[in-house]
Amino acid sequence: MNCYKILSVLAASAFCVVCRGESAVSAHGYPITPVSFTSVKVDDPYWSGRLESVRTTTIPLAFSKCEESGRYDNFVKAAHPSKDYKVGGFPFDDTDVYKTIEGASYLLQISHDPKLEAYIDSVLTVVATAQEPDGYLNTSYTMNPQSPHNWMSPNRWEKVEQLSHEFYNLGHMIDGAVAHYQATGKRNFLDIAIRYADCVCREIGQGENQVDRVPGHQIAEMALARLYLVTGDRKYLDQAKYFLDRRGYTSRKDAYSQAHKPVVEQDEAVGHAVRAGYMYAGMADVAALTGDTAYIHAIDRIWDNIVSKKYYITGGVGARHNGEAFGANYELPNHSAYCETCAAIANVYVNQRLFLLHGDAKYYDVLERSLYNGVMSGISLAGDAFFYPNPLASDGGYSRKPWFGCACCPSNLSRFLPSIPGYIYATDDNNLYVNLYIGSDSQMKVRGKDVHVSLTGDYIGEGQMSLTVKGNKAGEFAMRLRVPGWTQGRPVPSDLYAYKSPSDASGITVSVNGKPVDADIKDGYVTINRKWKKGDRVDMKFDMTPKLVVAHEKVAADRDMTAVERGPLVYCAEWPDNDTDLSAVLMNLQPNFSVERSDILNGVNVIEADAQAVGTDGDNLVHSKKIRLRMIPYYAWANRGEGKMRVWLPSSLTSFGRAMTAETEKNVFED
Repeated sequence: MNCYKILSVLAASAFCVVCRGESAVSAHGYPITPVSFTSVKVDDPYWSGRLESVRTTTIPLAFSKCEESGRYDNFVKAAHPSKDYKVGGFPFDDTDVYKTIEGASYLLQISHDPKLEAYIDSVLTVVATAQEPDGYLNTSYTMNPQSPHNWMSPNRWEKVEQLSHEFYNLGHMIDGAVAHYQATGKRNFLDIAIRYADCVCREIGQGENQVDRVPGHQIAEMALARLYLVTGDRKYLDQAKYFLDRRGYTSRKDAYSQAHKPVVEQDEAVGHAVRAGYMYAGMADVAALTGDTAYIHAIDRIWDNIVSKKYYITGGVGARHNGEAFGANYELPNHSAYCETCAAIANVYVNQRLFLLHGDAKYYDVLERSLYNGVMSGISLAGDAFFYPNPLASDGGYSRKPWFGCACCPSNLSRFLPSIPGYIYATDDNNLYVNLYIGSDSQMKVRGKDVHVSLTGDYIGEGQMSLTVKGNKAGEFAMRLRVPGWTQGRPVPSDLYAYKSPSDASGITVSVNGKPVDADIKDGYVTINRKWKKGDRVDMKFDMTPKLVVAHEKVAADRDMTAVERGPLVYCAEWPDNDTDLSAVLMNLQPNFSVERSDILNGVNVIEADAQAVGTDGDNLVHSKKIRLRMIPYYAWANRGEGKMRVWLPSSLTSFGRAMTAETEKNVFED
């Protein structure tokens, strides 16, 4: 494949649907509306470079890997099925094509690129040839229906609750098709997705000549709700609700698949972490569109369980390699942490939706932590290599790869990262919410009037941001500025983590046109209600003092250990920056932090802290030497080769003596 130049940097919000069809539904049902990515132009010291690498490297790489790995060939084979084909790979390989088209389509929605558009059309021509006359499209089945992939059956849908991923393929197909339709106005992909969705709606249910099935891997629920918004056809929303309401009532009833009980009765995050996150997001979408409050109550309970007992300090979720799953309450090992990149992305989806439902900044506190640490650790600084799991400690052997046989994480990053501009702002009847402090220029409507604002500064570097009103017709409304929990002595909105020496509640200062504003915080926001005019400027300064973090005493892996944060970033110690063996470091409880801008890893801020290099004989201290430990942002680790890394460091000889290795964690935490 010839590499093309993608001209744009930005992408779509998951909810702001640009409807071209006459029957499209205009409202997404949520009381708060995110400002469309098409109205947000990012210019930020951190994010501009990261989004540029997605534009120039990540998406072209994903397309090239789809070609090299035979993803496109599968569609060609499905167009000409043969009993001689031996079906390999995974039955969800088709989704890598759909997800990459989705990310590329987000780029097209900002800047027209005829070369990219033509390339996508050429891929869609191949995809279309694989669709069966009744709309079914799954290459792992169709290329050899008598002997399909060994995770499938010669009978459609028979193993969809186990491993066939037929509904999972539908979900990513719809998401890619809607994004492409929004970008180009063309129906070539949308019509493919509609035909497959119609096939599913016809054949799945409790009616005559239907089979009663739910997805083994959730995502169709979110996608079908989105297809309803675009087409206005209620049957797609009904199918999404059917998939949720029948969960726990069909043949599959296990916790791994979140089918151990009906969804409205669930109160704990269990099973495969990505499937769970996608299901919770789908529940929120369907609840918003149908008014089913039982869904919302269930998600609220599950969210509290995650944030209180199953959430990593890095924003990752899913402790266990076995099943890529949530562990038990407080089971948060470090070396053996799974923390799949896709699970962190799913956690972002869930928390944005909960904010749109409830309007509380605590959901963005969780979202921000997952985004900067759990998601961005999953992709190299150059945008060309990826992590599947994201551990919090390593003794070597971890390196990002340009692709995987199971490539869900690279292709998921390809579709998710361009959408980040759609997470910055939101509005409701009287409020403009500023949720992420990412340098950007945006236009939106508040109280029916055009509002144009510019957000500038260096949030993660210096902790300073300014918001300037640029339009002439802003008028009177409330500007709600999110106050990050980490400025208020609260790492997460629970007691799972705390600061060793919590700061007081003065971690943010706000002024309007140079005059200080009383930082009266409600629901996590400082609210400024006034008649805004062109040139009005709001300045914000955030306390960026590095802090020591401790975990709840029930988190055995982190007992008597400390981690370091600065602003929204979690830090780690890595081998290239330290002469000392990181397995033999004891963190001081009064570490005397210093921060300096470096020229490594795209210019990150490096933290130095007082620590001890220790040697032991059993539980007895042999020697101790004072050192200055150097630490980098967690998202940037493993960009300089393989070696040791630690997020949590012992802060007492007791914890040092029992600091776990990967093998001991495996024995302790995996049954």
